[in-house]
Amino acid sequence: MKTLAAILTQTGKLLELDEIDIPQLRSGQVLVKINYSGVCGTQLSEVDGKKGEDKWLPHCIGHEAIGSVVDIGRNVTRFRKYDNVVMSWIKTDGIDAGGTQYSWGGRKVNAGPVTTFQHYAVVSENRLTKMVSNSLGEMQVLLGCAAPTGMGAVKNVLRPHAGESIIIFGAGGVGLCALMMARKMNMSPIIVSDISEQRLSLAKQFGADITVNVNETQLHMAMQEHDLQHVDYLVEATGNINVVNSIMELLRPQGGRAVIVGNAPVGQIMKISPSQFNMGKSILGTWGGDSKPERDFDIFLQILDENKDVIRKMNQTSFSLEQVNEALDCMRSRTVARPILAM
Repeated sequence: MKTLAAILTQTGKLLELDEIDIPQLRSGQVLVKINYSGVCGTQLSEVDGKKGEDKWLPHCIGHEAIGSVVDIGRNVTRFRKYDNVVMSWIKTDGIDAGGTQYSWGGRKVNAGPVTTFQHYAVVSENRLTKMVSNSLGEMQVLLGCAAPTGMGAVKNVLRPHAGESIIIFGAGGVGLCALMMARKMNMSPIIVSDISEQRLSLAKQFGADITVNVNETQLHMAMQEHDLQHVDYLVEATGNINVVNSIMELLRPQGGRAVIVGNAPVGQIMKISPSQFNMGKSILGTWGGDSKPERDFDIFLQILDENKDVIRKMNQTSFSLEQVNEALDCMRSRTVARPILAM
């Protein structure tokens, strides 16, 4: 059996579209027919070479999708054929079967435990979660990465109280999901910063109290206009090292906390004065919003469903798998908050 796939053959180059041969399933592996895949900033970083040397070339790519089970390998107990599933890079219950290798005209194509820029994919059992029926349609792909990372950064890592303030840097898929959770937890005010007017307009529709285009207005000036000197919490979802280096000054002394979600290019270094830590401020890291699919996905799905009318505006352009490079360009230009590939 073959599948069409987008293959990363060299960083800094376009993904190549071609058919690859699907290997026989090993123990703990599941063959999934992919219906929709999200396009994440992580994939953009991989393609553009911002994550450093890529030792796995050529390889498949993508880590956020929804689809249906076609076949199961030995010892798989959590799924049956025809189950609808969410595909995510975040581990859950089940066998950790590792990655796989496809064949491509005599060459080997590597793949991690989950890849999604293809029509069919071999996936490790513990990267799948059964999908419940709802009215979100293709936007349920957000459960694979954007929702657990963004919502989890607020709920699981920062753990704020109602009425506390927050700045969210970056109004892409992860940042907007963080915004949805901040609204759900009744945080106030919610400030969203970006350089895209399109994304900031969307943030307003999601309920941001204040939006700031930092290409036009200095953030601290915008805050002063609203009588704000500091905020209680901060989510950094841009990967821009200049933003990272500025966040501590925005946090309130004695308890202000920031979480770093965005991926800065490899080799860049944070430069923060230790005196900021002496003032009782903290910077936290996270791995997928510290989310656990079996614990959190039902909560995240409910919030997504509550915002379904606005969520659909995150991807107003339809992309086929053959248009994957165009979708990546839309990520670069910030013209689409979360591109979706329809298989």
